[in-house]
Amino acid sequence: MKGFDEGGVSLLDKANVLMTSNLGNASSHKDNNLPVLLAGGGFRHGQHLAFDQNDNCPLSNLFVSILQRHGAETDRFSLARAPMKGLEIL
Repeated sequence: MKGFDEGGVSLLDKANVLMTSNLGNASSHKDNNLPVLLAGGGFRHGQHLAFDQNDNCPLSNLFVSILQRHGAETDRFSLARAPMKGLEIL
């Protein structure tokens, strides 16, 4: 994706790839503290972000960050009222 030019920007910088699970702990079937892998989209990668397991931010904050990165003027998505902290844009 990095090798494809999309008007002076690589396709990798314009696209996001998101992989996650529907369970944070499969042995107890808990759906909090989900593992999430995000690539592309102009975010700085190569880092591990860990959040407070007892006072975690909603996953929808990540979706607000992605929407804003791609030009949508919003600060709301489902439960989210702000972008996810810790994500840095290149």
